[in-house]
Amino acid sequence: YRSHHGPIVREAGGKWISVKLMQEPVKALTESYSRTKATNYDSFKATVELETNSSNNTVYADRDGNIAYFEASFIPKRDTSFDWRSPVDGSNPATEWHGLHPVAEHPNLKNPATGWIQNTNNSPWSAAGPNSPKEKDFPSYVDRAGENPRGIHAIEVLSRRKDFTVTSFIEAAYDPHLPMFDRLLPPLFKAYDGLAASHPLKARLREQIAELRGWDRRWAVGSVPTSVAAFMGNALMRRARSDPGASGDNPYDYLATKMTPEARLEALAEGSDTLVGRFGSWRTPWGEINRFQRLTDDIVHPFADDGPSIPVGFTSADWGSLAAFGARSYQGSKKIYGTNGNSFVAVVEFGDSVRARAVTAGGVNGDPKSKHFNDQAPRYSTGDLRPVYFYPSQLAGHTERTYHPGQ
Repeated sequence: YRSHHGPIVREAGGKWISVKLMQEPVKALTESYSRTKATNYDSFKATVELETNSSNNTVYADRDGNIAYFEASFIPKRDTSFDWRSPVDGSNPATEWHGLHPVAEHPNLKNPATGWIQNTNNSPWSAAGPNSPKEKDFPSYVDRAGENPRGIHAIEVLSRRKDFTVTSFIEAAYDPHLPMFDRLLPPLFKAYDGLAASHPLKARLREQIAELRGWDRRWAVGSVPTSVAAFMGNALMRRARSDPGASGDNPYDYLATKMTPEARLEALAEGSDTLVGRFGSWRTPWGEINRFQRLTDDIVHPFADDGPSIPVGFTSADWGSLAAFGARSYQGSKKIYGTNGNSFVAVVEFGDSVRARAVTAGGVNGDPKSKHFNDQAPRYSTGDLRPVYFYPSQLAGHTERTYHPGQ
């Protein structure tokens, strides 16, 4: 079934819901292909003018010294009196789209005075710190992401210095601060301090609170507070997702400002109990829990606690880790294994020539018998990015075999 808006995708409250999407496959393919052939800012911007990128924001840099930010270029014009975060009444003519916003009306940036641009799947309103586009100048539906902890962290590390090198930029990308806990821990401490001495959680959580009070809020493989904070945070997230009143809110703002004191303390107790149940003690270092594992070439990986794996210090992006590692339990495992977050990581320096360092999660060969099946895992887990060889002269001494068409 379909309406003139688009296909019927589900039902809610006795009403059918259709989804209206961009339907420009040839233009979209043209934009995706043409951007790979762009040689400078003007030719790249010309691809954006096709207005068929409906999926992602783009951070741009070139050898001419330009940096730029492009919002996803497919932005339909809509009536701002509606809340477009939820389904609207398609039988009301006022909910129709009215063409597209031209690129000149998008919250884009070129060469901001800050000298840097960041995007972490967050809003454009912090893309260049004080030189970012201003939210008040654009319709509310232009951005639905809002800020996230990684964006806050990116601004923090980029604002500290202007003399980045390839090496120091990698260090910044693996900075271990977890800024979300700067927001979550103070209200937790306040809730705990407000408990009566006779309250059962007062004694039960005393040592965990002391551990968190002394924590510098930085991840590390040997860190016990990272384990306690992450498992508490996951418990808080589950509570927020089950609260119908949280829909439409920025989830991070909701966690920081709208959870009750009781919910915060109960989440700490729940997280502690989970650690005890899985590992025997809540005092379990983070690296013993958070692991990278690649055993086979199966698409659905058979994670196993008794198989070899390596510790990963960085955490989920939810807590503001720039080096992001989305991990969870699989097949009833006690340890958690990462399957999303950082995958391909690169630092690139443009100039008369190109210099870069990069790493891929695991390895680039899909054959478990290959030495390259998992050889990048230690580099990935520690931020030890490998050199990228762009030019024939750089390949000397690094080539295992060569191939020419026809051989």
